[in-house]
Amino acid sequence: MTQLATSTSKRHWLSRWQRRHVLPGFGLSMGVTVLSLSLLVLLPFAMMAYTTTQMGWTGFYNSITQPQVMAAIKLSLKMSFFAMLTNMVFGTLVAWVLVRYEFWGKSLINALVDLPFALPTAVTGISLATLYAPNGLIGQWFDKVGIQVAFTPLGIWLALVVVSFPFIVRAVQPVLEELSVEFEEAAAVLGASRLTTFRSVILPELMPALLMGAGMMFARATGEYGSVIFISSNIPMQTEILPLIIIGKLDNFDIQGASAVALFMLLISFAILLSINLLQWRLSRRVGAK
Repeated sequence: MTQLATSTSKRHWLSRWQRRHVLPGFGLSMGVTVLSLSLLVLLPFAMMAYTTTQMGWTGFYNSITQPQVMAAIKLSLKMSFFAMLTNMVFGTLVAWVLVRYEFWGKSLINALVDLPFALPTAVTGISLATLYAPNGLIGQWFDKVGIQVAFTPLGIWLALVVVSFPFIVRAVQPVLEELSVEFEEAAAVLGASRLTTFRSVILPELMPALLMGAGMMFARATGEYGSVIFISSNIPMQTEILPLIIIGKLDNFDIQGASAVALFMLLISFAILLSINLLQWRLSRRVGAK
């Protein structure tokens, strides 16, 4: 029995190995992949970390805990979080409309979703500042009721919502396309309301993709620069974002200080993406178990 179990285990392992290596050239493809990631991703980050280590732990801590830097960190994280929550709602709604309904102009709307990816972020920032300035086409109406959008944290939130909007839509849209309508129809036959159907049937299926899109969007928003500087007044301690701190340090030839802030941004983004991936993995296992 022991030999039979061992033989069965070996055959099972061999079949799994053969399935993984059906296509030839795995070694070459893996080598090119590792080389590409090393040159394009790991090497720049390693050099940034090496530059930061030259200033020591005390210098790194002092650079990060400066009042101006801390204010920029809090502002960037807060506005990115609010933008993420906004896009999770409206991005899911747009994806739902594009998948579940047929209407004239659907292809145009589908293409417009990707427009923030195609446009330079500086163009987006200038457009938003022109529209929402106190004398702008839209901003003048807000100004009449005492609300100023441009050159305030509200303008930063608006810019982050616009530039990161496609992340949620494109993450949720494929899942909705694969989700059968029959599950919703079965829930309706059983007497479930639309809210209950969405909460118990649709949302559990969407949650892993929604979290992935939200994590990528949040990481992108924390490092956004081009669109924000035009709609923000860039006042230190008030409307100054974290990437602008890095630019300011580079202008003052403080390479190590800029590397320290950039490394801290990298750690924030990595922690966010890692947490989202772990949560998505747990949700996927839970959905698969059901």
